[in-house]
Amino acid sequence: MSNLPDEAFRDTIGTLDSEGKRKYIFPKKPSGKYYDYRKWVSYVLLSIFIICPFIKINGNQFMLFNIMERRFNIFGFPFWPQDFYLFVLSMLVGVVFVILFTVVFGRIFCGWICPQTIFLELVFRRVEYWIDGDHGAQKRLAKQQWNAEKIKKRVFKWFIFFLISFVIANVFLAYLVGSDQLFLMIEQGPVDQWSNFVALLIFTGVFYFIFVWFREQVCIIACPYGRMQGVLLDNKSINVAYDFVRGEKEVGRARYNKQEDRDASGKGDCIDCKQCVHVCPMGIDIRDGVQLECTNCTACIDECDVIMEGIGLPKGLIRYATEDEIVKKEPFQFTARMKGYTAMLVILMGILVGTLFLRNDVEALVLRLPGQLFEHKGENISNIYTYKIINKTMKNYTDIHFELIDQKGTIQNVGNTHFFVKKEGMSQGTLFIEINQALLESDKTTVKIGVYNGDQLIETTTTNFLGPRSFN
Repeated sequence: MSNLPDEAFRDTIGTLDSEGKRKYIFPKKPSGKYYDYRKWVSYVLLSIFIICPFIKINGNQFMLFNIMERRFNIFGFPFWPQDFYLFVLSMLVGVVFVILFTVVFGRIFCGWICPQTIFLELVFRRVEYWIDGDHGAQKRLAKQQWNAEKIKKRVFKWFIFFLISFVIANVFLAYLVGSDQLFLMIEQGPVDQWSNFVALLIFTGVFYFIFVWFREQVCIIACPYGRMQGVLLDNKSINVAYDFVRGEKEVGRARYNKQEDRDASGKGDCIDCKQCVHVCPMGIDIRDGVQLECTNCTACIDECDVIMEGIGLPKGLIRYATEDEIVKKEPFQFTARMKGYTAMLVILMGILVGTLFLRNDVEALVLRLPGQLFEHKGENISNIYTYKIINKTMKNYTDIHFELIDQKGTIQNVGNTHFFVKKEGMSQGTLFIEINQALLESDKTTVKIGVYNGDQLIETTTTNFLGPRSFN
């Protein structure tokens, strides 16, 4: 986006010095309209993050991602391994939504919604500003000798960071093993729940490492989303952008002198105060154009608006804008590319909603036992089957039995004819189906089986019934 000839900054990243060593960033404390909006958004999203694993709908945890036990709940809908196609559809909807959002609004997700940004910028850094002071005080403290003041501040800050990381780890664990298991661990103690407690300590250590030391490196090194923007963004995408046409003009940027007429001199509105650089949490200069490190956090917009207001120039030198808006003065247009992604998203969401409504609470699978032929029992033909009943609900089924539908015959379950399937549980076993030979129309007949809980039909399934090739 930039018209500046020097592109050498793209050969490295903002968190490395000329020798390739880690350059720690001490951003200026942001303030302004957008920062206030981001704080309110963060409060809402943090509340959702904390509350979601402890909400239950019809007995199902609102959000659960139990990978070890292959149990997933999304918005209160339970997903089992047999529902993997629904999980894939959900992920596809999420991916297409993020792609569409990026094509239209750039990296607004990173600056406003991403958990990494919210926790780092709106939680941990705010604690840091409270304890260590603003960016100038933080730089002085970093260079200061390890005296009593520095030790006290460092130990206190690290302790607060550990407590926050521990709370985040507890909530994160509730998403993975379930809130009931988390409360059980708190009740029974770490000894009886040692595996969950070890996981909790590991998560605490990971979050502490990320937010105390690794920080913005996650966005630059670990997260692939920043690299996706190279193929997703174009000159129609809305980004946090520096208006270089207005900022540079004919002569370029220059320090502010209230005695001169900048329009007459041809100097740009940018007074090269570098406040947009000082406030950037990624350590970049937004005036260089679109960059991998930029998360569109809007801190530079707020800071530049304050400077522009102070010197009597119009706000918006740095703002949400497309490249075409800056260069060609063209308003935002919803392009064919954006419409294509929108159509794809609508179709996928329609398919997902439809499959969710068509999904059964109970799944039954009846298969003939491999390698077994039919058996004559007087005038009847008998086949042996294995069955599996999966209860996806949070209620117990206490009187499960099978009956043939649209076919005369009997079903005999090995063991109890009526059996029990607990909530979110599974039952499997063996059964025999007997049908009179005279009723068989061919050597392979499709039979329909009803699964009943008492007198209530809760699921139907089909299977093949084998008989002799010729009939007398």
